[in-house]
Amino acid sequence: MNTKASGPNLASNLASMISKWRGVLAWRSGEEDTEEPDESTPLPTDPATPSWSAHWRPDRLLNGFETLTYTMADRPHLDEEGEGSLIATLVRQRPARHRRAVLYIHGWNEYFFQRHVAEFFDQLGYDFYAIDLHRYGRSLQAGELPGYMESVEEYYEELDAAVAMIRRDHSQIVLHGHSTGGLIASLYASDRSGQFIGVVLNSPWIDMQGSALFRALTPPIMRGLAVASPTMALPMSENELYGQSLHRSYQGEWDYDLSLKRIDSQPIRPGWTRAVVNGHERVGAGLRIDCPVLVVTSARSSSPKEWSDDVTGTDLAIDVERVAARVHLLGWHVTLVRLVGALHDVSLSCSDVRTRYFDEIRRWDLAYVRSVGVQEKITHKL
Repeated sequence: MNTKASGPNLASNLASMISKWRGVLAWRSGEEDTEEPDESTPLPTDPATPSWSAHWRPDRLLNGFETLTYTMADRPHLDEEGEGSLIATLVRQRPARHRRAVLYIHGWNEYFFQRHVAEFFDQLGYDFYAIDLHRYGRSLQAGELPGYMESVEEYYEELDAAVAMIRRDHSQIVLHGHSTGGLIASLYASDRSGQFIGVVLNSPWIDMQGSALFRALTPPIMRGLAVASPTMALPMSENELYGQSLHRSYQGEWDYDLSLKRIDSQPIRPGWTRAVVNGHERVGAGLRIDCPVLVVTSARSSSPKEWSDDVTGTDLAIDVERVAARVHLLGWHVTLVRLVGALHDVSLSCSDVRTRYFDEIRRWDLAYVRSVGVQEKITHKL
């Protein structure tokens, strides 16, 4: 999860948030939240009739990249968002030239801008695609609630459409997700058995951070708030250190659109948080990813209040110990690598750590993804 406000800082705000919204909870106290996560797996989008724009167009955010827009005519905006339908945007580096491809899913308060990641995978022999999910980045439309979702599964339509589009030119796909995108990728890969030859997870947010008490209280509180007012902006104090460590106008080396990836955070809303904790519970119950999985995180998390070495060398957003304790629940063949000095987005760490990150992906790809024997053994276990 790519914001400090929704990482360790979320725990420090829980008590005040409960107090502030006590009246809302009391108003609904006589009602039971019977809404459960949808365990059904929707059928993939028919690749013969996708609602794609007619042509790939030059990307307005990254020179040398192209975009294709997917319109979900049957997915109207929320009442508070106004007229119109949701859209998603597929980004590619260039027309197909490899047999294999990567599909990248960004995290919270994010969009795809990591050109160097695309260039690495191209050198590795993969055509690179990224999707800006609905209400994010290139897909964010005027009046929409940035990043809002009510279930992880609501992304499946656009992911199915993206996979079908990529399969027109590629026979094999690796799924790649960062942070909240890592949670989405984990659930999607589990629900779409046989679709991917590998999954790469960069600091996947697969468990809630904070104390055991906080982790126990968060799901029922957020479900209660989500019933009463799912789209209200929760009162959160902001910590901008992670954002400042990345962008070159502060202390970082990266340039990106600060209106699409904010230094602080997009507003956190109960409906979105309920969707996340429902996803976490699915991971906790065990997933069935049927291909090799690589999980890479920082070696350590921290929550500094002011600038220090921890800001540029640890994960400020999620608890990497909680992630490490859960990776075995993702599937039958999982590799965990923890890199000293890595940031929450490992690919945006300092040059030495980035090199180690890409080396780990290269070794994993050679040892497991391109090894037919490993794939056959995993399939046999299913």
